[in-house]
This record gives sequence, structure tokens and C-alpha cells, in this order.
Amino acid sequence: MTSEKPALAQIPRHIAIIMDGNGRWAKRRGLPRLAGHRAGVENIRRILRECTDLGIQYLTIYAFSTENWSRPSAEVEGLMRIFGEFLDRETRSLHAEGVKIRHLGSMQGVSPALQRKTQAALDLTRENQRINLCVAFNYGGRADIVDAVRALVAAGVAPDAITEQMISERLSTGGIPDPDLIIRTSGEWRLSNFLLWQAAYSEYWVTPTFWPDFSPELLRQALHDYGQRERRFGGLTQK
Repeated sequence: MTSEKPALAQIPRHIAIIMDGNGRWAKRRGLPRLAGHRAGVENIRRILRECTDLGIQYLTIYAFSTENWSRPSAEVEGLMRIFGEFLDRETRSLHAEGVKIRHLGSMQGVSPALQRKTQAALDLTRENQRINLCVAFNYGGRADIVDAVRALVAAGVAPDAITEQMISERLSTGGIPDPDLIIRTSGEWRLSNFLLWQAAYSEYWVTPTFWPDFSPELLRQALHDYGQRERRFGGLTQK
């Protein structure tokens, strides 16, 4: 007999996850690092499904940062292969489930084959509305801000006319609400160049659990804790 899942006081509109700890997960099991990355990619599916069931509108995952290119070439090549396999295997089923895939970041340096697979996934799921899966791939928060400012300069906007809204609209997350909750697995307390502008007033939740073991139950724990918090956005509570 299964127990009912406890009701959550508040469901955030947008959750972002820093999926950390794949390599350490593999090391503890005596496996190569790529086995950890493969297990991590496989875990995306069950967390996405739970977010969809909960009615969350946006799930952003930090899949590959601009700094990750500095890792050993064999690991980078393996990661790219795993991402390509995921798109080959999952895109059509994600589309059937109403998932809209969105890309955050740059395609510079990514192989033409993976670029084509990514674009095909974006095109196929473009009109879906059940949940947005935003994949930060070859993404860096600082580069995102620099690109937004460069776009404003290129458009001839005068410096004193630039507003926060203008910058927000030109980030790779333009049109996407800022994350309400940022979850990081593996116990590390840092943003690692992830959504630096967008995270200004996000709530944070950190777990020592490595990403491949991050379960729907832990997601619900994060959401339960989030629901107990009072978000003031720099202001004071009205009495």
C-alpha cells in the first residue's frame, strides 16, 4: 500500500538545477567518469516527469558550461556523444508529452552534427506548452550578460537609456521568468557562472546527494522547504 505524497504549499513557476556530482558518483562506484555523466543524463527524464506532474512551467538544467571545455578532451567528446544520443532517443517522446525544448548558450565550438540535432529538437517542440525544458549547454552567465550588452550597443542604444529590462530581454533567457528556486546537488555552495543575472532573487537549496541519485522525493523536499520561505525581493513584509 503506497502512501499519498504530501501536498506542497507552493509550486514555483521556474526551477533551475545545477546537476553536479556525476564524476564523484562514478568514482565511488569504481566507474569511469563518463558512466557518471551517462547516469546523470538518464536522471533528467525522471526529474522532468516529476516537474511536469507538479505543474512546474519551466525547468532549466545546467548541462555543460563554457568552462567545461577545459576538461580532458576524451571526457568532452564523451559528453557530446551522450548529449547526441539523448536527443536521438528522447526528442520524439518529449515532443509527444508536450515538452518544449529551449537552448540557453552558444553553439560555437559544438560539432555541426550535434548542432543539427539540437536545432531539430528545438524546431520539433517549438509549439509545445506543457513544460519548458531549458537546457543551458555551452552556457556561461558572464558571457550571457556581455552578449546582451553588445546587442544593445549594436542596436545603437545610448548608455543612459539602457535599463535592466532591456538587458533581461536580450539574455538567452529572454521571455523566460527568472528562476524562483535554484537547486544544486553534490553539496557545493556556488553558482559556477550559472544564470548570474537571473538568479538575483532566487531561493537556493543544496543537497549533498550527487545528481544521478537526486530523486523525485528529494525534489519534493526542496519544494516543501521552498514553500516555507518568505520571498521579499529586498523589501519588507507588510504587517
